[in-house]
Amino acid sequence: MDRINCGLIEIKLAPPDQSTGIAAMSFSGYGAVFGNVDAGGDLIEPGAFAAFLADVKAGRQDWPAMMSQHGGMGLTTEDLTPIGVWTDFAEDGHGLKVEGTLADTPRGIEMYKLMKMQPRPAINGLSIGYIAKESIPRSQPHEPRRRLKRIDLVEVSPVTRPMNGKARVTSVKSLEELCSLSEIEDYLREAGGFSRNEAKTLIARIKKSTGADAGDDLAQITAALTGNLNLMKGITL
Repeated sequence: MDRINCGLIEIKLAPPDQSTGIAAMSFSGYGAVFGNVDAGGDLIEPGAFAAFLADVKAGRQDWPAMMSQHGGMGLTTEDLTPIGVWTDFAEDGHGLKVEGTLADTPRGIEMYKLMKMQPRPAINGLSIGYIAKESIPRSQPHEPRRRLKRIDLVEVSPVTRPMNGKARVTSVKSLEELCSLSEIEDYLREAGGFSRNEAKTLIARIKKSTGADAGDDLAQITAALTGNLNLMKGITL
């Protein structure tokens, strides 16, 4: 299996699920860029993924896995455990556009936080693991090592050090701006019908159980609220 590394173009949170109120940690980017020679000397031609993507969407091929750092050394179950799922793959004029959702697990949450750190992302690369089904080797010294004409994907990973350093994160969009606990309290009182004391008690319990602080995303607080729905209904002071 070979690898080509590119960069994330955009990371954004999807709107919350209407039934649960939980915001999915979804992001999009490019797993490969056409016409660009990577550090390994390979160049992917437009249309290289077309046959594989058609087979995936028809159910004839498995969806590529979403791993972290290509699954590391593959020595432990954690290395080999995916951190989320890919939800869409498509070729456009730029390259292979990918969309995925990180899992609500410690490693998925960790990856999301690393992607959206400020003043710069701690992780902002994507890398594909693939099998070259059809390629043309170089015939002249100045040509790419291989021109890849047909590729089957095995996995696509967020990585720390992409081979292609040109494509980087350009924007990070959260579902909501960072909010204060007083804003959460106001929301609970207005939307949830809680008294001030009930809202303060609920926030205190969520902070104790999740480690949430005033600088956490509203998405995390929303997830905590949803997970503690029964607690919300049964508060006694």
